[in-house]
Amino acid sequence: MIPSLRAQALAALCLPCPTQKCEAVQALSAAQAGGATQLDPAEALQPTQEQQASLPGRPALPALVPPGSVAQRSPHTPEGLAALVHAICHIEFNAINLALDAVWRFPGMPVPYYTQWLQVAREEAYHFGMLRELLQSLPHPTGQCYDYGSFTAHDGLWAMCEKTAHNMTARMALVPRTLEARGLDATPLIQAKLRKVGTPQALRAVDILDIILRDEVGHVAVGNHWYGWLCQQQGLEPLAHYRVLARQHQAPRLKPPFNQEARRRAGFKEQEMTDLVELGNPENPAPAAA
Repeated sequence: MIPSLRAQALAALCLPCPTQKCEAVQALSAAQAGGATQLDPAEALQPTQEQQASLPGRPALPALVPPGSVAQRSPHTPEGLAALVHAICHIEFNAINLALDAVWRFPGMPVPYYTQWLQVAREEAYHFGMLRELLQSLPHPTGQCYDYGSFTAHDGLWAMCEKTAHNMTARMALVPRTLEARGLDATPLIQAKLRKVGTPQALRAVDILDIILRDEVGHVAVGNHWYGWLCQQQGLEPLAHYRVLARQHQAPRLKPPFNQEARRRAGFKEQEMTDLVELGNPENPAPAAA
């Protein structure tokens, strides 16, 4: 019997070891490309009790703390640079889990939905691997090695994933095209700081972020496409419904500056860009609690 792609995505999601998770994603992507998996888009999957307890699979470290409790350090210090690389590494690890969750959780979508999100997971695993390798190469004050888990982190991305677990339209609206799209805005600002640091490791981080930004435009575009598709299927006006979903699920207020060029390439329309500016104005009522 040919293995189920969505069941294997769920199994990969539950793996706590980052190395094993990335290897499982790469293997599943290769199997799907080679026709060695069956796609069962209509089947509603039920995690086992063990799997449910393991959602999402992640290592014991990093310790997860509230967003405001994550220490802010200057990247101009060796430890601060390591902390910044670790923070981005954590985002990419979460993004692997988010993409895998999108594959297994929601039945009844067209086949391209599942293959596109699997491709997203594969690229996120690649990003995580590059960042983890860079993190491990950074000098540690004790002579040991930094690794994923060396600093605290927060769980904002996965928290929104849980909020939208039973509403696929909300998931597409508020995870890829809201939270992940914020990376399109933040990346050029982070790169500018790293260029000022100017060390070989900081400039390597700039190069990695170039790759991540290129790929993330495509990832946000996937979310934009399927959000629009779902709204069309339900007879919803996307812009108006987005405001409803942002309020219902307490999405964070989007703050400028916005990378408008990258957002346009990711499929944001001109009216959406105008809305971003309006929603980012502190004088306007927030669509949701920040």
